[in-house]
Amino acid sequence: MSKIQELQKLIRLYREETGKSELDMHEVALFCFSKGWPFPVPKSPADMLASLLRDAARQVVRTDKESGRPYRGYHAVPSDSQGTFYWIDIDDPETTFGNMRKSMVRRREQMVDDGVQLSLDLDHWNSIRPDDEHITLPMDLGLDIEWRKNAMDDDKKAA
Repeated sequence: MSKIQELQKLIRLYREETGKSELDMHEVALFCFSKGWPFPVPKSPADMLASLLRDAARQVVRTDKESGRPYRGYHAVPSDSQGTFYWIDIDDPETTFGNMRKSMVRRREQMVDDGVQLSLDLDHWNSIRPDDEHITLPMDLGLDIEWRKNAMDDDKKAA
């Protein structure tokens, strides 16, 4: 059994023993520890700082001079080794088309993955519920994206 499967088993055990259906994972972690699951070994200081730097880079938002709309300054690019990334600045003249495209494609793939999983979750919910409790959501996000972008413009005009 994998570590993930063992943790999933502990989550089920927590639910069975407590009867709770809304889970506070901090409480579940303490429960797991009480059942003999060890706390993880803390990351190294360099790993912790790198994580903080990634979070900081993700939050750099700049304003486009032409449109006045916000855009992200730094973008993660998958490196050749699995699961690792390096960061590029969208405004840096040295940033290449290829790197920017890799970053954008990866982010789009994340959106597709989220949409697939949401669709599967909705399918399951609807299959186990009566018709009056079915949930339907459109998966074409193009119009929603345009509405939000236009709302940003409307907010700027109102200010």
